Amino acid sequence: MKFLRSIEFPTARYGLDGILVGTSLVLLTWGLIMVASASVAQADKMTGAPFHFFYRQLFFVGLGLLAGSVIYLVPMKQWENSRMWLLLFAVFLLILVLIPGLGLKINHARRWIDLGVFRLQASEPARLALILYLASYITRRQAELQNSFRGLINPIGLLMIPALLLLLEPDFGATVVLFMVAFLMLFLGGARLRYFGGVVAIAVGAAVLLVLIEPYRMRRILNFTNPWADIEHGGWQLAQSLIAVGRGEWTGVGLGNSVQKLLYLPEMHTDFIFAILAEEFGLVGIALLMTLFGVIVWRGFVIGRRAEELDARFRAYLTYGLSSWIGFQALINMAVNMGILPTKGLTLPLISYGGSSLVSVCLILALILRVDYENRVAAGLQAAPRKRADRVSRPSRVSPLAEPEAAEMFP
Repeated sequence: MKFLRSIEFPTARYGLDGILVGTSLVLLTWGLIMVASASVAQADKMTGAPFHFFYRQLFFVGLGLLAGSVIYLVPMKQWENSRMWLLLFAVFLLILVLIPGLGLKINHARRWIDLGVFRLQASEPARLALILYLASYITRRQAELQNSFRGLINPIGLLMIPALLLLLEPDFGATVVLFMVAFLMLFLGGARLRYFGGVVAIAVGAAVLLVLIEPYRMRRILNFTNPWADIEHGGWQLAQSLIAVGRGEWTGVGLGNSVQKLLYLPEMHTDFIFAILAEEFGLVGIALLMTLFGVIVWRGFVIGRRAEELDARFRAYLTYGLSSWIGFQALINMAVNMGILPTKGLTLPLISYGGSSLVSVCLILALILRVDYENRVAAGLQAAPRKRADRVSRPSRVSPLAEPEAAEMFP
């Protein structure tokens, strides 16, 4: 109830970051178009309705915008004060999904909870809660973080618990993104370089070890290095993705004219929708897509920098983390589709089909916009006393008509 009472309706005069909102809406619209185009053959085969996934994605867009609107109303101070509840929520959700009967197992992975309306991928809200917690930790313990090894290792140790739960699903990709964002936030928070470098080296070594001890991850590495060697089996997906990207050439084959989406490329409307986009829009489309994601990250860091200048450190580090999450995940997804990185089960933010991913990104953008709003309010409050002081200190101007009278009063 206390959390609900904290909701407040922002004052319209402070406005929104138009560039961030506009860019996000362009990507959201483009994503709807791409889901409709990429999924038509798969939807027709599965349900007999060619636009089945498009209609569901449209529903997810509405759900995401609604959830984002509610989150936008919550003051950032409330999130900062709820840090322990956020950590417990993340761990609870990741445990819940591993319980047989509650967590759905699809393709040897137990990552989803069936909510009836859609399947919730537990890692999405859990990672969001963990980033909120980490921003609060950096704000409260920044002096310790900047001056001691303990200040750095404590949050990493806490993150190991949800990370292990993610690996049990297994969701290696989500774990990698979580730690990439966490390390960036801790670095920007002022962690000592010698400690930071050592911890990052250990993390990279642990990631390599996790790949080596899991046969299916090793197979992905081998298929990634040469997908054509086993094109009928393990290399099929990447080979078809590369064919799609190659067919796009400079300007693409045109919207709706992809061949690879005709049941050649698996997951063509989810993890590998970028390959269909590259086929239909070509290098020009890829460059535009990367530019749009770059703008979102840029605006996020600008907003975070403004918060830092206003000494709102929680808002600053949260915004750095959230915007980098979108950037890292987009880059990894595109790199996987182009054969630069091994296959990961990561969606392309705002573009790929999927309710959990889309709603989570809408929540991320809502939080960034809330930070921007509170920055504008704080800047306005700081500017108001200066304006009043200027009006008081400014000498009054005497009308020319009043000059003789004034001269008589003060000879």
